[in-house]
Amino acid sequence: MSSKNSTSRKKFEFPHVFVILFGIIIFMAISTYFIPAGEYDREVNEAGTETVVDGTYSEVESSPLGFFDIFQSIHAGMVEGSEIIFFIFIVGGAFGILNATNALQGAFGSLSRMLSGKELLLIPITMTAFAIGGATFGMAEETIPFILILVPIAMMVGFDSMVGTAMVLVGVYAGFTAAFMNPFTVGVAQGIAGLPTFSGMGVRAVFFVIFLAVSILYVMLYARKVKKDPLKSIVYEEDQKRDVQLNLSDQPAMTKRHGMIVGVLILTVIALALGVTLEGWYMREIAGLFFLMGIVIGLIAKMRVNEIATSFLKGCEELVLGALVVGFAYGILFVMQETNTIDTILYAISSLVAGLPAGLTAMGMFATQSILNFIVPSGSGQAALSMPIMAPLGDLVGVDRQTAVLAFQFGDGISNILTPTAGVLMAALALAKISWLKWVKWVWPLILIWYVLGAIFVTIAHMFIW
Repeated sequence: MSSKNSTSRKKFEFPHVFVILFGIIIFMAISTYFIPAGEYDREVNEAGTETVVDGTYSEVESSPLGFFDIFQSIHAGMVEGSEIIFFIFIVGGAFGILNATNALQGAFGSLSRMLSGKELLLIPITMTAFAIGGATFGMAEETIPFILILVPIAMMVGFDSMVGTAMVLVGVYAGFTAAFMNPFTVGVAQGIAGLPTFSGMGVRAVFFVIFLAVSILYVMLYARKVKKDPLKSIVYEEDQKRDVQLNLSDQPAMTKRHGMIVGVLILTVIALALGVTLEGWYMREIAGLFFLMGIVIGLIAKMRVNEIATSFLKGCEELVLGALVVGFAYGILFVMQETNTIDTILYAISSLVAGLPAGLTAMGMFATQSILNFIVPSGSGQAALSMPIMAPLGDLVGVDRQTAVLAFQFGDGISNILTPTAGVLMAALALAKISWLKWVKWVWPLILIWYVLGAIFVTIAHMFIW
């Protein structure tokens, strides 16, 4: 009887991110009956950014949230975050068209054949390509199909499935984390913080190069060890059960049409960099650029109009979670703004850290964002949730808003290749047939290195740059 009870007992499931965020909305709504309402005075600085004025906090009349208002907050959050939400959908749709052409798969198939006999070079070239994608246009979900290509290739050239998986995941998230112009993280966070889009790009580019170089070295050292002695592979037993008999010639080849499509992608990235730095582009212009890119790519690929539309829709579908998380996060912000409690929370936090050196405050921001990412793995969603508090907190304690954004992006990005709430990670591991526990066993030293690098970069940025 006891065995029946134990088998019928449901396994614990980690709450869905929507459940967590709605739970926070309910918690915050209840808290408004206990947290005093208050406000800071605000002013516009020379850069045109609205900032809070230190020493001006005062309590105002309390206005706690009603029961039905809790449920209305979701719609209010969706409306408030609509600019970001539809930006995510449009960019995601454009890359849905790109993915439908198989141009990137063809590029990697041709690359693997070119490097036959120089297998170790495959790692830095592939990881750099994925990292640039993560750093420039927020590539993440789009990498999942490449697991099916690079895992067999890695095994065929003498590595293991862990190397094939790492080339994709470590590569793209090294770029996503240390991004210099990722519209979904840096762009959104800077927009909320009132900073020019992609400002500070030069500093972030230097951090990106260092971050990526360390990541590539980590994967290459492991790959070389496995190539010398396959028994040292952490997934040796699992790989022995795989049926990998493919030849490099079986991989898709890059056609002239694929080359033209990749060329359009490269031109789009260049136009994006020039637009935001020279013309001050923001979400509307960037979304328009990617939408145009999607149409041009579809026409080059000789896709029918309906095929382009269907591929666009599929790309949107893959980012529904990330887009709607932004709305839920803005729902939390709506509760705090509507009840005038956001400034009270800001006042309480700033009072706690007022006696600390500003350098430690910047580190505290980094630690807070790192913890928050285990709950809200969506970069744009986390920006919407945290930056309305972190940006003015920086004003009060002497931490530049650029440093606050940097702390956000490193705190948001690092745990994306660790936390089981990260959908891209779990989907990629499922395709690679690698257990999450094996992955954690392999990646945790790199995670520690990344956190140390993030802490160093945030400290350097605060003390010497911003």
